[in-house]
Amino acid sequence: MVVSLAGRDVLCLQDFTREEIETILKTAEMMKIWNKIGKPHRVLEGKTLAMIFQKPSTRTRISFEVGIYQLGGYGLYLNAQDLQLRRGETIADTARVLSRYVDGIMARVYAHKDVEDLAKYASVPVINGLSDFSHPCQALADYQTILEKKGRIQGLKIVYVGDGNNVAHSLMIAGTKLGANVVVATPEGYEPDPKVVKWAEQNAAESGGSFELLHDPVQAVKDADVIYTDVWASMGQEAEAEERRKIFKPFQVNKDLVKHAKPDYIFMHCLPAHRGEEVTDDVIDSPNSVVFDEAENRLHAQKAVMALVMGGIKV
Repeated sequence: MVVSLAGRDVLCLQDFTREEIETILKTAEMMKIWNKIGKPHRVLEGKTLAMIFQKPSTRTRISFEVGIYQLGGYGLYLNAQDLQLRRGETIADTARVLSRYVDGIMARVYAHKDVEDLAKYASVPVINGLSDFSHPCQALADYQTILEKKGRIQGLKIVYVGDGNNVAHSLMIAGTKLGANVVVATPEGYEPDPKVVKWAEQNAAESGGSFELLHDPVQAVKDADVIYTDVWASMGQEAEAEERRKIFKPFQVNKDLVKHAKPDYIFMHCLPAHRGEEVTDDVIDSPNSVVFDEAENRLHAQKAVMALVMGGIKV
């Protein structure tokens, strides 16, 4: 079946079917192959992407800017100081104005409502480059990497250890839609949003996967195929950093914890990593670590998203 995602917003992967997510991953694989062999794929020739950054970034900015260029388009970088956003001009008006100039909007924001409001009022596709609730582009790159390294997603045990944050949410949603057995281990009080837990359970029931929420990292990683972690204090949570270090210390991914996983487990992290906090050097630099393949795949996954929603290519 041919799937078209033309004109769609990409705010949260719960909005997409399993078949649509698999289409994005298939397109990302194709984009990566074309990039490696030097085959031109300028499917967005002459199109422009507005890239709004309320929060700074390394991977998100570079991967989107390089990606739109490789697709034949142009990326317009706009930081918070470049716009009147929330300084007298509403998000609704900003969305309407940008829609007259550009063919797509990518926004990396603090509040998820901002990206939802952009999508509500824009007449062009809006892509969530990160919000406090969801990080769909990261999860797509994650599952592209898992597929490359493991050959499948269905039935794998994918374990997230740490804060039940936006990265955890998207990993849970996509994994359970794709038939994985997703386990999340957090300290008490730092669990994922209950709404996302409910979605994950429903998705798993439909896909043949499973979802489990635990508070014991050792129990969680037993026989894991994938171990994933993220920073303990995200951008905007700096005031809580010291307290979080104490609470999350038992959830550090280190050589003792990973002994409970399968010998051929892969370690993943969305980066940047706070080495010595959520993960130790001997894990992130080990042969099991795929963090830099994962970072590279942000480029290919996001090119797939842009090509599908802005260019209307069908797979």
